[in-house]
Amino acid sequence: MKKFAKGFFVGALATTSAVAGTLFSFKKKVVDPVEDRAQKLEENRKRVVRKQRSAHQG
Repeated sequence: MKKFAKGFFVGALATTSAVAGTLFSFKKKVVDPVEDRAQKLEENRKRVVRKQRSAHQG
């Protein structure tokens, strides 16, 4: 019975760490680039608005 319990806990730990690694890599590969792109677009939008307002001051 001790072998079963030890194996169960080791397996559960391995599964948990595999899921955590998968989620971390998904975040780095998919979520972060999307957020970076959205932030760059927002900065560009703000820059365009500033330029438009300054061009029409005349």
